[in-house]
Amino acid sequence: MSDTKVYLLDGGSLVLDGYHVFWNRGPGGEVRFPVYSILIEHAEGRFLIDTGYDYDHVMKVLPFEKPIQEKHQTIPGALALLGLEPKDIDVVVNSHFHFDHCGGNKYFPHAKKICHRSEVPQACNPQPFEHLGYSDLSFSAEAAEARGATAQLLEGTTRANSTFEGIDGDVELAKGVRLISTPGHSIGHYSLLVEFPKRKPIMFTIDAAYTQKSLETLCQAAFHIDPVAGVNSMRRVKKLAEDHGAELMYSHDMDNFKTYKTGTQFYG
Repeated sequence: MSDTKVYLLDGGSLVLDGYHVFWNRGPGGEVRFPVYSILIEHAEGRFLIDTGYDYDHVMKVLPFEKPIQEKHQTIPGALALLGLEPKDIDVVVNSHFHFDHCGGNKYFPHAKKICHRSEVPQACNPQPFEHLGYSDLSFSAEAAEARGATAQLLEGTTRANSTFEGIDGDVELAKGVRLISTPGHSIGHYSLLVEFPKRKPIMFTIDAAYTQKSLETLCQAAFHIDPVAGVNSMRRVKKLAEDHGAELMYSHDMDNFKTYKTGTQFYG
């Protein structure tokens, strides 16, 4: 793993109304969007950024989002395409704990886990309008206990091994791999900047900007805790991408996602 490689793990898709994807702007109507995780193979280890959604949870709690997820789009299935198993991942980083970014955490009881220091407390006691976003509590025994739920963790997972290292501000995860603080969509949201030896950097907006249109128009998604901070974070992502000559990749942009390398293909 001497050269940095980035794999996009296709996690299936969901549906939202256009007024949720583009807050107060629309147009309305169903928008099907992709969900994916980011696997970084690096000299310092294997890092997984986000773990997608859990199909059973969505069907139980958010069936109106009409999940489509085949076996190879689950986290174990996506890793298997690369000849890997969950035990091969060293570090799991959650950009935030909305259900479509933490649904596969339960497969990694062994891994070191990292998130913004405010995210677990927020999942334990979310604002009323955040309850659906923070509805999958299987990532954390602590959050499940605080919310009076039974964590659907894999056997062998305990409060101790579903505990996170809390970070704040921008953080270098590994050489050339930086978590960029972009609050607004959630209280402790992170975007991701990855540099490579042989190609231009990639700036993953994650949910700071669902789509290219979102960033170009500074129109964030309807799911947010601080819209002013969210717009400032979008401006920051754009500026950092320009400063680093980075390619921008968006979290929930189906048109762009169709052009991304997925499966066994990689960036590096």
